[in-house]
Amino acid sequence: MLRALARSRRVLFIGGKGGVGKTTVATATALAAAREGRRVLLVSTDPAHNLGHIWGCEIGARTRRLAPNLDGLELDPEQTARAHLDEVGAALRKLMPAHLAGEVDKHMALSRETPGMHEAAMLERIAELVEQGDTDHDLLVFDTAPSGHTARLMALPEMMSAWVEGMLHRQARSRHFGEVLRGLGRDDDVGRQALGASDDAPETPADSRDDRIRSLLNRRRHRFEHLRAVLSDRERTAFVIVLTAERLPVLETIELHAQLRRAGVGVGGLVVNKRSPLDAGAFLAHRSALESEHLATLAQALPGLGMLELPLLAGEPVGRAALEAFSVRLPD
Repeated sequence: MLRALARSRRVLFIGGKGGVGKTTVATATALAAAREGRRVLLVSTDPAHNLGHIWGCEIGARTRRLAPNLDGLELDPEQTARAHLDEVGAALRKLMPAHLAGEVDKHMALSRETPGMHEAAMLERIAELVEQGDTDHDLLVFDTAPSGHTARLMALPEMMSAWVEGMLHRQARSRHFGEVLRGLGRDDDVGRQALGASDDAPETPADSRDDRIRSLLNRRRHRFEHLRAVLSDRERTAFVIVLTAERLPVLETIELHAQLRRAGVGVGGLVVNKRSPLDAGAFLAHRSALESEHLATLAQALPGLGMLELPLLAGEPVGRAALEAFSVRLPD
């Protein structure tokens, strides 16, 4: 299932409850695709930085070559939000009249603590990577943060698109109001203030500034609309939920599946990781039987969804050699 999805899709999201092996499964999938000649970018959006831990090296926010045809990247939410706000602040300072620079700085300082800022900044970065991935890589594999964070992230493109649309509508109304004022010949102080002008206004005329603001908003709208279209395109994108065969991960998987469906994201399948063997003593055989009961509940709740079971390993797959060996075990 995983190999088939990696061959047929351009974007894969690997998610699920924390601690179930999402990073290992994402890495194995990326390695298998890279061995088949696809140019793959493996991206971690999890602040725990497990990608670098299992590869035994520092990866960070700059693309690093991990294996032939495979690049890796770790997105840190704090760093991503800081870079995002710095970029937005710089753009606003260029667009706004000089006397409002202090207000822009105050607004950006407050924005750093706004709830949802990290998710919004992360979404913008993911949207950029998806756009770039069309030319730089054949496959993007996202190793995502635990379920709750990821479900909110998948729902954000719709909300952000609506927010930008609202901003464009308000900007258009403001511009129309300015044109009415100019048509009335209002060139006094009140009219100038309504147009956002001042005695020490920058050389950029109000009309030009309005055009640049509209261009910036349109660019963001197109980026979010593109990401939303990619996420909802089941021929291009799939979300794979990783879990262990235990009660809580099974229940969380059912809920995550429902949240993804509401967000319009197609689930390509389930990966049951660390499955206990039947032939390794009475203790593990008992656990395996209990796991089968939980998986029966999952199959009943999500009928028709492909389910891949991966065995419990004696050791942890850490380092390139162990990860390569684990990826080879993925069924075709």
